[in-house]
Amino acid sequence: MDALKLETRSRRYLFRKATERFAQIGMVLCTAVTVFFLLTILGYVIYHGASAIDWEFLTALPLPAGETGGGIANALVGSVLVVAVATLMAIPIGLGAAIFINEFPSARLGRTVRFLAEVLTGVPSIVVGLFAYALVVRSMGSFSGFSGSVAYAFIMIPIILITSHEAFRLVPSSLREASLALGVPKWRTILGVVLPVSSRALLTGAVLAVSRALGEAAPMLFTAFGNPFWNLNLKKPIATVPLLIYTYATGPYDDWHKKAWAASFVLMMVVLFTSVLTRAFLRGKSHE
Repeated sequence: MDALKLETRSRRYLFRKATERFAQIGMVLCTAVTVFFLLTILGYVIYHGASAIDWEFLTALPLPAGETGGGIANALVGSVLVVAVATLMAIPIGLGAAIFINEFPSARLGRTVRFLAEVLTGVPSIVVGLFAYALVVRSMGSFSGFSGSVAYAFIMIPIILITSHEAFRLVPSSLREASLALGVPKWRTILGVVLPVSSRALLTGAVLAVSRALGEAAPMLFTAFGNPFWNLNLKKPIATVPLLIYTYATGPYDDWHKKAWAASFVLMMVVLFTSVLTRAFLRGKSHE
């Protein structure tokens, strides 16, 4: 009887070890496939785009269709303006909503807002662009950089809300209770305790939202519309890098195709540099 129990335990142990080994192999394979495709995409963009980068490409305006040369300077500046205005709109709204549902909890309202934010993150960007067109472009009577910022803000708000909500949930309740026990008002507790403690996670969420918006071209088709000239007026059509990539990639000229790859490389480098800079800043803050 003891021998039978020992054999059964031995089989169960071998089965658990085999299952663990199988799971480890599966995770390694999944990681390898993910890294492979990531490096393949990065390598392909670098191979086709890096060779077309020069000073003229970064500082000149686009040339008329069919002519060789020119650059994307107006699109770079336009993307910075549109995304900056969208960030100024999205951060207060997303952060404020996250503070409300976390610091002034209502179970039903909190779950509803969180669910709606998660649904909004899955809405196709072209649908967001069409909504911004109906909401802003038609009311203003023309395409504009501001309408593009509104479209980007709709994309960024749910990302900021969800990441901020998760950051606030990680703040220990004991810190809030200690502040309130000292007679500090709730609003000062939020500003002086909750926000500083979760600042690194909040900044990461903001960078994630900006990176997501920075690469979206579909909303710009219905809002910013594009502009081959210099324009800093957000009330008029404005060039953006994602829209320029779409235009060049679908164009009939080989020079446009090269510029599309080069613009893709620049956009990828901007996102990569921003992410690395943010991580370096957060790492430095964590050692203070």
